[in-house]
Amino acid sequence: MPPTLSSFIPALVLFAPALLWGVGFTPASFANARPRLMAQMNIGAAWLVFAGALVAAVAHLFDTPHAWTLFSLALPGDIGAFSIGTYVNSVTVIMLLLVSFVGAIVSRYARNYLDGDPNQGHFHKWLTLTLASILTLIVSGNLLMFSLAWIATSLCLHQLLMFYRERPAAVLSAHKKFIASRIGDASLLLAIFLIGSTLHTLEFSEIFERMAAMDGALPAALQAASLLIVVSAALKSAQFPFHGWLIQVMEAPTPVSALLHAGIVNAGAFLVIRMSPIMSHSGTAMAALAIIGLVTLTLASLVMLTQTSIKVSLAWSTTAQMGFMLLECGLGLYSLAMLHLVAHSLYKAHAFLASGSGVDAFRAPVIRYESKGFQFGQLLLALIIASAMAVGVGAAFGVTWQQQPALIAAGTIVAIAVSQLMLQTATLLGNAAALLRAVGLSAVVSIAYFILHALFDHALHGSVLPLRDAASAFQAVLVPLTIAAFVGLLLMQQFIKAAHSNLRDTLYLHLYNGLYIDVYITRLLQRVWPAPLQPAHSQGA
Repeated sequence: MPPTLSSFIPALVLFAPALLWGVGFTPASFANARPRLMAQMNIGAAWLVFAGALVAAVAHLFDTPHAWTLFSLALPGDIGAFSIGTYVNSVTVIMLLLVSFVGAIVSRYARNYLDGDPNQGHFHKWLTLTLASILTLIVSGNLLMFSLAWIATSLCLHQLLMFYRERPAAVLSAHKKFIASRIGDASLLLAIFLIGSTLHTLEFSEIFERMAAMDGALPAALQAASLLIVVSAALKSAQFPFHGWLIQVMEAPTPVSALLHAGIVNAGAFLVIRMSPIMSHSGTAMAALAIIGLVTLTLASLVMLTQTSIKVSLAWSTTAQMGFMLLECGLGLYSLAMLHLVAHSLYKAHAFLASGSGVDAFRAPVIRYESKGFQFGQLLLALIIASAMAVGVGAAFGVTWQQQPALIAAGTIVAIAVSQLMLQTATLLGNAAALLRAVGLSAVVSIAYFILHALFDHALHGSVLPLRDAASAFQAVLVPLTIAAFVGLLLMQQFIKAAHSNLRDTLYLHLYNGLYIDVYITRLLQRVWPAPLQPAHSQGA
């Protein structure tokens, strides 16, 4: 029987992490003795992996989702089996392409960034192992294999975060990340046990089939598992109140920040999307996810406006964007969350790798316009025009409030963002032509939003299970609450940018310090488990 297309895709998909694992297991003594060779091996492997991912993606266009198993071992207690294999669907292919591309770019950047550093070889070794762990996580076809890759990603990243072990701030932030990750790992492992004991399988493909055929209420064990998945995803994505470690890991080299913010921190949203067959059946878990995301993005968006450090501001931006992604997942907008994940990863990788140019941009001469200050009338007009544009374009695409209220709410959020641009244009330039151009831009953005959503919705069809009850009581409350929160954010941002006053300056000071939330979390963690200061000489181990 001649080989089919389906027989090639698993090999291509499994090729990605296998090649990087092979390079990453290079002995530390060899890596440190030949740092430039190690860097070249890392870069070469990363680009080969991207090429393989690209071929697999093209091949998947002519194929259907399928699972493939290389090795399987039955587990006691009738909870299923541990297997080494792949589960290839649209989610797998999109994430594989994204992470392999970002990984190749970061690896190439790191070669020059760390050139001459005495521990350059050590860095490239752990960078390769971290990329291998992420890709293994993405292609895993078994929940237990997924969890092992989840843990490995965190442990390998820990070595990169501790690259400058002589810096107390780096040690403290890595220590906080380590504790948060272990709590998330425990939550995920317990969720896997509950899923296995209820469905008697740990294979993603079989979980998808059984949950798609499930009628009636979700069993209590799966309800608890869905809540544990929310905890694990929130901790991985640096959500409130355990967001402080993401802000403080700026002590790590810039390539680590780029990889962390562009790939690893997105694993929380990827977990929820991958587990959509179970998550979509639990209104409670989805509501909890949405509330956590909404609170986090509200806080982080305001704090970001007050930061003066480029990298710290980008870190707060990532926290807010992760909150936005989990909010989208909580509203059942998986395709929009995937679109957001891809766009944010590419943008944030570029932003971190180009952060050094921010200083040059700040010093460059700019044309400054005299601002007329905050004018409520202009804000209201911009909101009305942008919202009408979003609703009108949505109706043209067949999206209505009765059928898809969450999607309309997301479109309204886009409109609110566009209204910011319209307001700025009208305030600074103050002429009708500029306002007309802004209105045209809002139309372009709204159309692009709904087109991209339709494309990703089509791509993910059959790879995620839609929300079981899109008209639930939770959804009826969450949708208007989300819109109200973004309108409130718009008003607060205008207030923060307004002229100095006692109230504004006091609020600015508290927001600059992140409302002191992380201070209390840090004190608690140091009291329970003090961070050890590592000697600098242990770095090359």
